[in-house]
Amino acid sequence: MNDYKFHKIFFCLVLLIVKFGVPCHAQSQSFTAKAAEDTITEYLPADSLFARYLREQGVAIINNNELKLLPSGREKFNDLFEEIKKAKHHIHLEYFNFRNDSIGNALFDLLALKVKEGVKVRAMFDAFGNMSNNRPLRNRLLKKLSKRGIEIITFDPITFPYVNHAASRDHQKIVVIDGKVGYTGGMNIADYYINGLPKIGAWRDMHIRIKGPAVEKLQEAFLTMWNKETKQHIEGDEFFPFGEDSLNAPPVHAGHQVAIVQRVPKISPKAMRHAYIAAINAAERKIQIINPYFTPTASIRHAIEKAVDRGVRVEIMIPGKSDISFTPDAGFYLANRLRKKGAHIYVYNGGFHHSKVMMVDERFCTVGSTNLNSRSLRYDYEINAFVFDLPITAQLTEIFSADKQNSTIMTKEVYKKRTPWKRFVGWFAHLFTPVL
Repeated sequence: MNDYKFHKIFFCLVLLIVKFGVPCHAQSQSFTAKAAEDTITEYLPADSLFARYLREQGVAIINNNELKLLPSGREKFNDLFEEIKKAKHHIHLEYFNFRNDSIGNALFDLLALKVKEGVKVRAMFDAFGNMSNNRPLRNRLLKKLSKRGIEIITFDPITFPYVNHAASRDHQKIVVIDGKVGYTGGMNIADYYINGLPKIGAWRDMHIRIKGPAVEKLQEAFLTMWNKETKQHIEGDEFFPFGEDSLNAPPVHAGHQVAIVQRVPKISPKAMRHAYIAAINAAERKIQIINPYFTPTASIRHAIEKAVDRGVRVEIMIPGKSDISFTPDAGFYLANRLRKKGAHIYVYNGGFHHSKVMMVDERFCTVGSTNLNSRSLRYDYEINAFVFDLPITAQLTEIFSADKQNSTIMTKEVYKKRTPWKRFVGWFAHLFTPVL
């Protein structure tokens, strides 16, 4: 069962009850729509143009990081467990959910061992993310984890009838170890990222490991959420070991640059949407997108259409199988509309592609938690790493090319093979995309 299966249905009802679907009027503190949608008036390579946009919005692009793409669940968890074993001071984990399964239990056993070694462990998960899980962390298990020294909390549990904030869920995936090693991407804690699921086969996803000063931005994101929820005031140099000099240091080598973009309701509600638009607007030659619940907002669809119009090859990969219904039907409908505008749509047949990545001109990329749907772009807490590194971007491009071989190109004829009922469901579902 995926991140959203339970709370999508629940929140659609909540949104209708409290009229939360009205666009938020709070203004982003660091992003403006004008900057995201300005017409390109001078020549700059896509990465330079997008980097300039980020800097204008006050987003730091941090040099001198060691980066590693983790393109599968097995690679992510093997790498994460090895880094946790090396921890000396603290381990911070923030996920939409932790599944009570073999991977979750192995992780908690390892964390408990680190507690015995004197390492402080703080973990946080979303209340509805946990409820969306078919193997949730129940109170009995949470008490056991607490007794083992793991400080684990629930983000923003809903107390009825106060449901006006129910739609803003913590969908971020963050791990920080000793303030020096960080992870973010699309994966929660579950064994199906390795084993897949019977009905959909392999579960594909991506994560990225960062070692270096950019980890401090992940740490800031985690501690802001943690302190907000616990009313603690966790801070200090021990959590930010690099300092301002490292954050502002010039590059030692080309690449290795990371900008962390975070969507925070009421503070930076449009940040992620505008970052995606700016990245798409910067493209000259090629945009490649993999996203599992592809129901983008009108502004992002418009940016994609403008890219096609100026001659950019736009390739979008969506999964042929999904862990939920309804939303993917809307995704097929909207993808077909973009196909008619000139985008190239690939329907992945090798299982469920849950990855949330984009590559632009093979010069920069993003990996993170953000789905290209209204839930991620308008309501939830999200975090993405925008990476200016040719080898990492090339690795993602190679993965995309390989996955094309296991995909069906959407054509007019292919789309018409969907039954009239499925096409109707797609049209009907797309009417609800403002809240999906």
